[in-house]
Order: sequence, then C-alpha cells, then structure tokens
Amino acid sequence: MDCVFCKIVNGDIPSLKVYEDEHTLVFMDIARDVDGHMIAIPKRHVKNILDCDEATLIHLITTVKLVANYCVEKCGYEGVNLLNASDESAGQSVPHFHIHIIPRTKNDQVDAWPKFDGALNKIEEIYEKIKIK
Repeated sequence: MDCVFCKIVNGDIPSLKVYEDEHTLVFMDIARDVDGHMIAIPKRHVKNILDCDEATLIHLITTVKLVANYCVEKCGYEGVNLLNASDESAGQSVPHFHIHIIPRTKNDQVDAWPKFDGALNKIEEIYEKIKIK
C-alpha cells in the first residue's frame, strides 16, 4: 500500500512517536506549523471516519483523549484543538483516517479555528436536509 501513514506504522518512514499501543499511534506532525502539533491514527488503514468501523473509532478517540489529558495534566497546556477532515471535499490530504491534536495555552497566539464566509442557505432548509429521522 502506498499510504504514508501506513509506512509510518510499519516503520518504513521514521517518526517521533508520542504514544503507541496495539491499535493506534500518535506522532509529531513534521509540518512545523505550530508547536506541539501531533497526528493520531489507527494502525489499521481506513480512509476516514466515513468508512471507519466502530471499534477502530473507539480505539482512536480513546487514544486522542489520553494524549490530550496528558498534555494538560503533565505538560503545562490548558486545552487542545482536535481537527479532522474526512474526504477530499473536506480538505483531507492524506487518505488515512487521522485526527490532529494541537495543545493550546490561553495566550499562544494560535488561530486554529476556520474562517467561514457565511452560510448560503436558510438554517431551517439545511436542518430539514440533515436532521436524522
């Protein structure tokens, strides 16, 4: 498989492993865009949350919580941003399910929240489309 994250899991590409267990891996993001930026992945290849089985999702979110709590309880951070894009239409650039973990402090000057241009449709119309019936 030609997946960069699978190559990291297999040890074909070196990484700075923050946490690893039987099902998941968390490693430092090499983008160097913000201090502490980590990526959490399931070791089993799934493209994104849309095709992820429940057990894999539970393992991954449990790991994300463990790492997030560690950052706050042991490393001096006050919170975290969790970011995910599922599918190319949402901006997913690596086709292996992953969650970005960005540890935060109150005055770190990081703006990790997306800037939106405004809704195009009435909220009631979108609500009718997406509500689960």
